[in-house]
Amino acid sequence: MDTGLSGDSMEKLKGVRIAPLDDDDDDFEGQENEEVQEPTFEEEEEDDDDEEEEEPVTLGFVEKPKHSWSLLRQLFPSKAGGVPAWLDPVNLPSGRSCACDTCGNPLQFLLQVYAPISEKESTFHRTLFVFMCPKMSCLRRDQHEQWKCRLKNSSRSVKVFRCQLPHLNPFYSSEAPKLDGTDIPSGSGVALCNWCGTWKGDQFCISCKKARYCLQQHQAMHRKINCQQLSLSSQLHNSSSSGGETTSMEIIKATSNALWPEYEILNEDESELDAEMSDDNAYDKLLISQKRTDDSMMSLVDCFKGDSDRKCWASFQERIAKAPEQVLRYCRNANARPLWPMSSGRPSKDDIPHCSYCGSPSDFEFQILPQLLYYFGVKNDDVDSLDWATIAVYTCRASCEASIAYKQEFAWVQL
Repeated sequence: MDTGLSGDSMEKLKGVRIAPLDDDDDDFEGQENEEVQEPTFEEEEEDDDDEEEEEPVTLGFVEKPKHSWSLLRQLFPSKAGGVPAWLDPVNLPSGRSCACDTCGNPLQFLLQVYAPISEKESTFHRTLFVFMCPKMSCLRRDQHEQWKCRLKNSSRSVKVFRCQLPHLNPFYSSEAPKLDGTDIPSGSGVALCNWCGTWKGDQFCISCKKARYCLQQHQAMHRKINCQQLSLSSQLHNSSSSGGETTSMEIIKATSNALWPEYEILNEDESELDAEMSDDNAYDKLLISQKRTDDSMMSLVDCFKGDSDRKCWASFQERIAKAPEQVLRYCRNANARPLWPMSSGRPSKDDIPHCSYCGSPSDFEFQILPQLLYYFGVKNDDVDSLDWATIAVYTCRASCEASIAYKQEFAWVQL
């Protein structure tokens, strides 16, 4: 698959550092309700037999969109960065759902995956949306808090929402998209925040009286940066024929400095890559080659707590080497397991909560790899840089039909 990366870019990608599991939890000593024990590796070995047999995996790769209309919501895209293409454009998450539970700031859009389930009419259209706080301190806190999931009310900086629609719905035509730039949605959506372009803009700027905002934090940032410039986006969508719905292009122009770069996510079966790869070039494609002896690699290996971590890391590298540019691994199968970079920091079965709406078990559906940060241009040069080993997303096995439009699912963060 041609991803358009130059030789220099590939060398940089090979050098992406995955931060080791460290002692960040020391920052939270002495706080209340912190007596949550992480499962030991011995406790996790119960799942090892299930992981021996590999399930078919779909890999996600990012590319710049070929057309300005490629990522509009009526085309049901899978995408990363920019603003979300909300499936239900009206009944968006609101309140505490759209904010980081640690710092209180609105969450930033990370990616969305279009994943319909053909067996059910209610999931004819189905998209999973992932948001996160860009502060590494909040992600550390999230990783620490996730062990408390069985105690409920844990604070999260990574949130996942599932939205699904039947074939016949008020927002989209029942006909398949033409994919030629002429497709339009059946109905308009709500006006969005002019700063982040992500959440419902149900508050007006007290200065210009035109720009819309989701939370007070974005209103304050708008006034501090340039009220007049951002209010232009509000004027544009008010005069357009979209019925008040802010378009993706308008928002991106107004918030280009506040968003991660926008990419389309393209899929490819991992099994097809196995057939294409030869043993001769396998090592050339390693994300971090086992033959490299640079300081960063040696430092990372030294940080592993035992042979189990080293074995897990070697297996992770070997599997990722099939396609080092992958940013996402998808496998919605009852027997599917994430590809863990390390054995420590993995959840036990009891750590994964059941669906809070219907009570069904939650199964692994996809994981996000740190390679995505490379494409986002996130610098990995100090301890405050955003980084993760993997983010595993678990969703309701029944993909239930609760009345709420966006149902919150569960993400497990491994740092």
